[in-house]
Amino acid sequence: MLRDQAEETMDMEVLDEAEIEDLNQDSIRGYRNSHKSFKPGHPFERLDDKEYLRVIGAAGFSKGDKKLHPTAAGMLMFGNEYDIVRYFPEYFLDYRENPDMVIRWTDRLQSSSGEWSGNVFDFYFRVYNKITKDIKVPFRMERGFRVDDTPVHRALREALANCMINTDFYGKYGILIIKEENKIIFENPGYIRLGKEQMRRGGKSDPRNKSLMKMFNLIDIGEHAGSGVPNIFNVWEDEGWEEPGIKEDFDPDRTSLTLKFIKKQAIKTSDKKQAIKTSDKKQAIKTKNNQEKIRLYLRGRETAKTRDIADLLGLSMARTREILSVMDDVEAMGRNKTRIYRLRKES
Repeated sequence: MLRDQAEETMDMEVLDEAEIEDLNQDSIRGYRNSHKSFKPGHPFERLDDKEYLRVIGAAGFSKGDKKLHPTAAGMLMFGNEYDIVRYFPEYFLDYRENPDMVIRWTDRLQSSSGEWSGNVFDFYFRVYNKITKDIKVPFRMERGFRVDDTPVHRALREALANCMINTDFYGKYGILIIKEENKIIFENPGYIRLGKEQMRRGGKSDPRNKSLMKMFNLIDIGEHAGSGVPNIFNVWEDEGWEEPGIKEDFDPDRTSLTLKFIKKQAIKTSDKKQAIKTSDKKQAIKTKNNQEKIRLYLRGRETAKTRDIADLLGLSMARTREILSVMDDVEAMGRNKTRIYRLRKES
């Protein structure tokens, strides 16, 4: 709570003990290439690496030695896992792919494997390529080039980025992404800062890691206006898939988003008609039985008030009047409170 109440989010902190040289140069180069592809000619292109890292929020000047050091966001985004855990002991990124549920997993990617950098930037792109490899891409041309992108791709980018941007990197168990045959689960440490309802509704943005969000936004990943999660829900509705599920657990705080690629159970028109017919038939039988009760009652009493008949049937007075109004062999006499009913003489 103390970490989350600050105007400056924890990822803005300058890590005095870390050096710019500690960051992974391949990750920085990959990020700069992504930025250049998205925004060719951007003013940041001319900056050297140190100044570039400073302006995007990955580095900052220390109040102690007045030198440039990585920020927490810079270390998370571009550091090596063995350096990152020095500042975030609970840091762990885990991707599991288990399409058939028979074996534990068919593919796994962990930040602690030592086979790659283990940072947030590289994890994002490695996982994104894995979770989108089975998404069907319709043929579409734009300015003479094929566009291999769909609303579902954009929604998955948003979900993955949102998971990382809102992670409490001091929280337990780390980030976990699970891909199964017909669903993907995104889990991260930390509660929902705006609350589940506001997150679902959108319109407000309160990320746990503002610098990470800025860096993702610079390469066209993630929404800044609080519309990311509502857009995911809209895409899933347009596809006819089951509504995404948001779950929040506490002690330890964790948030999960489940996206299912399962069509909603549609009720067939024939089934609807049959259900209506069955309901109408039952209602007709019940009404007929109530009418017979009224006839027997009036034969013994000759006349009766609406209240008396309603008590007999165990119905409201309004429903009782409806039944009486369609009985041709019953006539009403009087008005309002003085109204009584009797069987017609010819009956």
